[in-house]
Amino acid sequence: MAPLSTPLNPTEFLPPPRVNVLGVGISVLNLSTVVSTLAAALESGQRGYVTVTGVHGVIESQDDPDLRAIHNRSLLSTPDGMPMVWMGRLAGHATMGRVYGPDLMEVVFAWSAGMGKTHFFYGGNPGVAEELRNRMQQKHPGLLVVGTYTPPFRPLTDAEHADLAEQVRRAQPDFLWVGLSTPKQERFMSAELDRLEARILVGVGAAFDFHAGRVAQAPRWIQRSGFEWLYRLFKEPRRLWRRYLRNNPRFVWRIAGQLTGLRRVPDCR
Repeated sequence: MAPLSTPLNPTEFLPPPRVNVLGVGISVLNLSTVVSTLAAALESGQRGYVTVTGVHGVIESQDDPDLRAIHNRSLLSTPDGMPMVWMGRLAGHATMGRVYGPDLMEVVFAWSAGMGKTHFFYGGNPGVAEELRNRMQQKHPGLLVVGTYTPPFRPLTDAEHADLAEQVRRAQPDFLWVGLSTPKQERFMSAELDRLEARILVGVGAAFDFHAGRVAQAPRWIQRSGFEWLYRLFKEPRRLWRRYLRNNPRFVWRIAGQLTGLRRVPDCR
């Protein structure tokens, strides 16, 4: 692989437009266009990180300008959740569709299995990244997973930082998938982008557990309805009740203010 500082192709990468959702710029994408967009980024030699952003990420950003800036500096912030899609369509982007973390992994794996692109998995509980690698390589023959790393449930020590950086340097992955929680994974990708020799970092949260078979996903009709949060709350009430009961009403109230013009929202550039 060419050094990461050397563009593979002089072609300029043109990111898609963004929709301002309470100051967070959500990229105008769907599952088809996200693959071609990431392929174009790799072809041009572009580096960056991708946030998969829904109500939780947007609301966390309301009280944290640094987190909002992390989302807005991203290579892409995909519309994870139907409220992001609805906001995009209200803004006139009729083709905008949900780009959910587990689905994003699936379409990129399917595309990359025949392209020679490489992947590294960072995150999850012990054993999850390895289960994910095994399952995805069975499902997508030819998928190249060049490394896994399970971090501790605390900040990395200097020695662990150095070990991770060395593993990634040796692997030189095209995609480094980050399976942490929001906003931990967004902060990690922003802080580590210049230290880790991977081309594109992608934060996909619980997608590791879903694809490793540790946690069941909501049926498709529930995902499309906008009520996946209720399904997940029913499945994991002790972990998620505080997030959803705090974030969802706040999001609805603030979005109403944005749509009626009664609330001034920050610029998302």
